[in-house]
Amino acid sequence: MAHDASQFSVDERELQSRRAFFELTDDDLRRLAALRPFAERHLDDITEAFYELLLGHLETRRFFPDDATVRRVKAMQRQYFLGLFDGRCDLAYAQNRLRVGAAHERIGMAPKWYIGAYRRYLGLILDRVFEEVGDPVEARAAYQSVQKLVAFDMSLALDSYIDANLQTLGRHQAAIRELSTPVIRVHDQVLLLPLIGTIDSQRAEQVMETVLMRITEEKAEVIIIDIAGVPVVDTEVADHLLKTTAAVRLLGARTILTGITAQVARTIIQLGVDISAMPTRARLADGIELALSIVGKTIAPKAV
Repeated sequence: MAHDASQFSVDERELQSRRAFFELTDDDLRRLAALRPFAERHLDDITEAFYELLLGHLETRRFFPDDATVRRVKAMQRQYFLGLFDGRCDLAYAQNRLRVGAAHERIGMAPKWYIGAYRRYLGLILDRVFEEVGDPVEARAAYQSVQKLVAFDMSLALDSYIDANLQTLGRHQAAIRELSTPVIRVHDQVLLLPLIGTIDSQRAEQVMETVLMRITEEKAEVIIIDIAGVPVVDTEVADHLLKTTAAVRLLGARTILTGITAQVARTIIQLGVDISAMPTRARLADGIELALSIVGKTIAPKAV
């Protein structure tokens, strides 16, 4: 199993709560520590048999693209296996196990493969415990202790995986929002927001939030909102634009609306929407020229 840093953490109270729920007692840990010689004897054959499953299945084989990766993860798996028989389950142990889930999320290994691999893991340990431990009662107790700790480990790894996955989704959603609302700096104190696609209530709130934030950051005096890429301009869209304009005005800036087609102009008139609070232009170029004039700049031909 690969390891990676995890932002998910467990405190002492959570650790003890998990141990109690999984019935992982100090007696279990002492029993596992006594099995350390057993673990060292079977370290290599259990690791190899464990990776036979992962490397033999088409969908999990892709996580191990070359021999160097296989050697590295096998070495880490040996270390993990021996850690089961250290006889400890403290915060450092838990944090180490949390890294497993974050690493799996990072490489895209779904929980189904993780759970399936551990089914093989427990089966391999079970076979060898009952082969080596003569007393069936003692062998059963030893295996149950292993089973408790492995289940404890899996719970940590899965929680860490879910947490890391939610963080990844959050970053992706933020990136998508940023791409769908790209505020461009045209000139000092002049910003441009080209809107493309449908404007619903959720996106309208995002547009307003982004516009206000960028105006504050850039100390802008004018923002041009270009709606040439908005397929439908209805009462709701117009209302959103008016609210954004009002919010921009409260920051001491002005809004220029561009991309007004003949059809959009007719629609706005037919709907009876008053957008006189903001200057409008049919072409973006005209809007930029107006914005520059507001901040005291002009576009002039280059002197020959």
